[in-house]
Amino acid sequence: MTEAARQKMVERVRGLLRMAEDPAVTDAESQAFTAKAAELMTRHAIAEAEARVERGEEPDAISRMDYTVSGVGGHGKARVKALADIAAAYGCQSAVRGNSSENTDRTIILVGTTNALEALRMLMPSISMQMEASARFMSSTHVSDIRELRNYTRSELETERKRYYRSFVRAYGQAVAERIREFRARLQETVSPETGAGGVTDGDGENSKRGAELVLRDDLHRVNEEFHKQFPQLRKHRPERTHSAAGYRAGYRRGRQAELGLETPVTSGGTSTLAEGE
Repeated sequence: MTEAARQKMVERVRGLLRMAEDPAVTDAESQAFTAKAAELMTRHAIAEAEARVERGEEPDAISRMDYTVSGVGGHGKARVKALADIAAAYGCQSAVRGNSSENTDRTIILVGTTNALEALRMLMPSISMQMEASARFMSSTHVSDIRELRNYTRSELETERKRYYRSFVRAYGQAVAERIREFRARLQETVSPETGAGGVTDGDGENSKRGAELVLRDDLHRVNEEFHKQFPQLRKHRPERTHSAAGYRAGYRRGRQAELGLETPVTSGGTSTLAEGE
């Protein structure tokens, strides 16, 4: 892809995301705009890997991006976990700074290829917006439902709402990450430099496909190497103790069903890792 073509694609993605974040559009329209943007960025990354092989160029550079995550509502840790899972699906590794249980913002530090980080920089705000909207709606519905069962105190209902919200967000991120991995794997089987996305190759198309797989595998190795160089003594943060099985199930289902343009409906394709007990 030429620089002019790449810039045109990036501008198209930005335009789609601006429309997705417009308060005037419906939830369905917002998801559809984000879906198309995600698909364009994912196709671009795979096609670029093949194109680099064809041109005999150096691999995509490894870079770093700092991304601020809101701590509003005390849900910062859950948001970090969800976004880290999604970033990992794009081949990135992450560390986090200031990940306390407070309502303050924290920073997730992403290390990945420039293509992957560019995609995440544009997509994460819109994916987060959909995730938060679903979490708010579902947690409110859950609290309304359990209020009917018995006479909970206001404090008990608020505690349950927070547990549900955090579990929902963590599971939503996990499900979206699974779908991104599935889509990227399928796309590697179909995209070629000649067609851009059509899956029809000629000449040495199969060699190019194998070359792209090697490039992407090498990207993961280089990202891992650079990450450990930057964070040689990284401490693992403690997982959140609060958990809601109902929130986790709902978040996972919503994440699998979210409109992302990845052609992986919840009823077909891929493997579900939602445990029976969750």
